[in-house]
Amino acid sequence: MGALVELQNLSKIYERGRQKIEVLHHVQLDIEQGDFMALMGPSGSGKTTLLNLIGGLDSPTDGSITIGGKRIDRLSEGALARWRASNVGFVFQFYNLLPMLSARRNVELPLLLTRLSAAQRKRNAAVALELVGLADRAAHKPSELSGGQQQRVAIARAFVSDPTLLMCDEPTGDLDRQSAAEVLTLLQQLNRDHGKTIIMVTHDPKAAEFAKHTLHLDKGSLAEQLQQAAS
Repeated sequence: MGALVELQNLSKIYERGRQKIEVLHHVQLDIEQGDFMALMGPSGSGKTTLLNLIGGLDSPTDGSITIGGKRIDRLSEGALARWRASNVGFVFQFYNLLPMLSARRNVELPLLLTRLSAAQRKRNAAVALELVGLADRAAHKPSELSGGQQQRVAIARAFVSDPTLLMCDEPTGDLDRQSAAEVLTLLQQLNRDHGKTIIMVTHDPKAAEFAKHTLHLDKGSLAEQLQQAAS
């Protein structure tokens, strides 16, 4: 398979008053379709910033982001929002479920942006919940679910619209070891059996072992590129 994500000389600088903080420095990276990549690095290394740039939640200061042949860094804010809704599913450390809605209604939320009928949205949400092993919890609200179950609902919500990319930011950071292993095994299944391309930020080496390979960020640069520059 060819590269789904292509990053060329990607840089991100934040300005605080007169101070400029370079969070990412000329990152070069290709991610193949169907990959499961873990992104590691110390706090402040730029992991989440890189994830947000690839997912279209932020824009680069310099460089290009091409995903599926489309330069998303050139899109207007409205076009980027539409692209994001169709192509990216997000899973965060804290599940961001709406407490007043059932698991099914939470999973169904991304489909409200589509032209699907109410009946089809309901069916798709039910299929997604069955895939994550929570068909029997569809009517339960988040407060009636364990942390691991809530994260599985969040994963079902992330892939219910069949996105190209799943972006996971510390998806097991708030879970005990057993629940974390269940969530990571589920991500492996989505990657292996359903061809989902997954990029996962994690600080946990045990979590990274579930990915196909791991990249390390250090002070805004990929460690591999730092090694090449030093050699």
